[in-house]
Amino acid sequence: MTLEVVYSLVQLSFLLYLVALTGGYLALNVISLMSLRQYFEERTGDRLPGAFTGYEPQISIIMPAYNEAATIASSIQSLLQLQYSEYEIIVVSDGSTDDTMDVLRQEFGLKPFPEAYSHDLPTQPVRAIYHSSKHPNVRVIDKDNGGKADSLNAGINLSVYPLFCCIDADSILAQDSLYRVVQPFLLDHRTIATGGTIRVANGCVVENGLLKKVGLPSSFLALLQTVEYLRAFLSGRQGWSPLNAMLIIAGAFGLFRKESVLRVGGYRTNTIGEDMELVVRLHHHYRLSGQPYRITYVPDPVCWTEVPEDFRTLRNQRIRWQRGLCDSLGSHFQLCCHPKSGAVGWLAFPFMTIFEWFGPVFEIIGYVFLVIGLILGIVSWQVWLACLGVVVGLGVTLSLSAFLMEEMTFHLYQRRSEFWKMLLVAFLENFGYRQLNSYWRLVGLIRWVRGTKAEWGNMIRSAAWQSQQVRPGNN
Repeated sequence: MTLEVVYSLVQLSFLLYLVALTGGYLALNVISLMSLRQYFEERTGDRLPGAFTGYEPQISIIMPAYNEAATIASSIQSLLQLQYSEYEIIVVSDGSTDDTMDVLRQEFGLKPFPEAYSHDLPTQPVRAIYHSSKHPNVRVIDKDNGGKADSLNAGINLSVYPLFCCIDADSILAQDSLYRVVQPFLLDHRTIATGGTIRVANGCVVENGLLKKVGLPSSFLALLQTVEYLRAFLSGRQGWSPLNAMLIIAGAFGLFRKESVLRVGGYRTNTIGEDMELVVRLHHHYRLSGQPYRITYVPDPVCWTEVPEDFRTLRNQRIRWQRGLCDSLGSHFQLCCHPKSGAVGWLAFPFMTIFEWFGPVFEIIGYVFLVIGLILGIVSWQVWLACLGVVVGLGVTLSLSAFLMEEMTFHLYQRRSEFWKMLLVAFLENFGYRQLNSYWRLVGLIRWVRGTKAEWGNMIRSAAWQSQQVRPGNN
């Protein structure tokens, strides 16, 4: 077999892979558009009978925090202003080595409170529990470092309400986010988990925990991620949700039935993708045991979060995400095409396996052969440009479709300049950024195969979107 034939077969396989990937996501887009249309016609938060107000299930909000002094005060202030009848806030300082605990003491008047609580889930030792003297529904756990999953388990142990909401310490919730994300629990008793939409906070303005202005990031790297987040949530999760086949609820904002999570053993501390792994495990348990359940995506409870603006932090994040995905799918591969697994096992699991788990291998090989073919003169410029046009065109199609769905539904970016900037970014991300992302994902996959110890790395935060930053000693 000649080199030209091998090259042609590899490139054909690569193009077929991209066509299948694009076709799959476009099918999800069609489902998303149909379900979004129905959602807005029946918008539960607006049409819910007034008798429900004040009778929503109580919620424990759990916020793990490791070295989050720059953002944690504003995040808690945001939570204190939520429009919801009854909830508690549990902040878990996971052995922070910066001023996180000092900020919490100064801003919320923490007082030690020796409290008895259940130990349903094993965690690292708890040093102390504090209650806020300013806000009776705020409690803080100071514990030895054990990671995010361990912190969430500690928060679940201390929580007293039937539902718990996990949120990152660098995030801001819209005031009605809890009210909207809880609706599936009210409307369908089978609901065990729901997730909302994550938006990029870079470029926005937050004052005293409230989002005052929606804007686009000034950083081009953050702009690229803004398009990515639209694609991941409006195209991906919204498409899988009606099929009860959503495999990911973002760790930055998810609501769970506590009883269901305890039933499957809480968050696993031996994986770096604890958020996805828990959702896949819930599917695994409920599907194979034949118990009715629902895991739902609700599009308009919005959580705003800061994304990396430097390549090193973004690289570490994407490698970590890929390793988490590998852990989650690999640990529950029995669910794939199991007779009892339904749409999650016959559609979502194979899709994620082919296009997300092993997708980086296909993509990197395809890109490498594109370059090799040009350098060695195996193909003409015309054929090479045609292949490149197909690759870029399919990527642009996915990005633009997600952005257009945003424009047709929420239309948060209302300035004309923002519209054109997003269109331009949706096009430019296919020239270098998408390929770089595929490479980082491949690194994560290789490290998972080799069993290299996974690490979180340090998240560099600018907190520039907060107009008032809280520092120790400020009143």
